[in-house]
Amino acid sequence: MTTKHSPLRYVGAGLAVVLAVAWVFPVYWMVNSSFLSAPIISSLTPTFVPFGGTVTNYRAVLTDSGFLDALGMSLVVTAIALAITLTFAFLGALAISRFRFRGRKALLLAVILVQMLPAEALFIAQYKMISGLGLLNSVAGVSIIYLAMVVPFTMWMLRGFVAGIPADLEEAAMIDGCTRMGAFMRVTFPLLAPGLVASGVFAFLQVWNEFALASILLTSDASQTLPLWLRNFAQPSSLGMIEWGQVMSASTLVAVPVIAFFLIVQNRMTAGLVGGAVKG
Repeated sequence: MTTKHSPLRYVGAGLAVVLAVAWVFPVYWMVNSSFLSAPIISSLTPTFVPFGGTVTNYRAVLTDSGFLDALGMSLVVTAIALAITLTFAFLGALAISRFRFRGRKALLLAVILVQMLPAEALFIAQYKMISGLGLLNSVAGVSIIYLAMVVPFTMWMLRGFVAGIPADLEEAAMIDGCTRMGAFMRVTFPLLAPGLVASGVFAFLQVWNEFALASILLTSDASQTLPLWLRNFAQPSSLGMIEWGQVMSASTLVAVPVIAFFLIVQNRMTAGLVGGAVKG
């Protein structure tokens, strides 16, 4: 028995392919340009395949004195913010979903309202607070602000995963002899692991790519995250020219940790996203 496919299905598939190519092409062009020399990049004839390319651009980026410092700053800030965010957001999601306490609805409303506020409206207050604490140009100062920015969204996201796991599973484990903590660690926590990974990916991206707040709180050249360093690295040289090959190489290197993180957690992230969609 043959199945006839509707022409609309082929049209939809074609549009999906076009959109996928349009989405991937800028990334490909960035990587492709990173291997080209300045004369080839500035040529009016585009070069789509870097045959005979060079790694000189990458060598220039890696030998730049500020790149490794900025990389270390970004890694430390992101690791601190991610670890503390997942801890607080996870505990908050458990409290909201599993317990009924006074002020619960007010807490939920506060989480929603924080997400509705434009980030730019808080810049002055955040700067004065961090400046008053003497934490400008420091890992601690920028980490505190990133936590305030990321925790509400992550907690709200994790709440859906926690609410999708019936509390009856823990009660059944307790009847079988587990303590409350044992039932949680053996039954509930493994089911929540994909949700933690999915939420952690979004938190990671928010912190790693953040630029506006970092440009306000990290004004010293000695304490810059990678987005700030890349902004300064892309400035015109003394001859008034921008080395686009080096800029593209730097942009590619900035994206490498994100790609590596995705490759490590992609399986659990997919399970988490599907689980959240099904369980609500």
